[in-house]
Amino acid sequence: MPKIDRRILKSQEAIKKAVIELMSEKNFDSITIQEISNRANVHRATIYLHYTDKFDLLDKLIEEHINNMKDINQYACEMEWSEANLVYFEYFERNYLFFSTMLASKGAPSFRARFLEFLIEEYKGEVNMNEERNQGLDELIVGSFMGTAFVGIVEWWITSGMPYPPHVMANQVGVLLERVV
Repeated sequence: MPKIDRRILKSQEAIKKAVIELMSEKNFDSITIQEISNRANVHRATIYLHYTDKFDLLDKLIEEHINNMKDINQYACEMEWSEANLVYFEYFERNYLFFSTMLASKGAPSFRARFLEFLIEEYKGEVNMNEERNQGLDELIVGSFMGTAFVGIVEWWITSGMPYPPHVMANQVGVLLERVV
């Protein structure tokens, strides 16, 4: 297994943090590579070493979080709804700046769409369509309903400044999801 240079990881983390911070302050379209470079305290060439441009940087940042949520789902799907949601809401809390910026930003509407697409895909296998209460319902509609509801509640929670702790959100959302599935 190749050894990962900690300096590279440190630079990449600084670059990602810089772009998120800048997006929380201004529109993504008006952010320059020079501003990212200055904020991250790295040379512009370092950014171009890892990313084609700022759009590639944003895309890779979003992909990283989607992949992290996929990893969470690998073990969370074995849990009860409230327990699984707690893992997610704690992740959202730890990554508050990213999620608050992505969900509030006009410059990153692709994040919300990718987040929703991820959830709809993950919910597909969670709903027993053979249960009596689900008879006659379309799996895509149920998944879209659940995904849209989850994205909406996360968006509300994050943009409201997380008025409830993760365990309260996890429990409340878990109870609601239990009623659907």
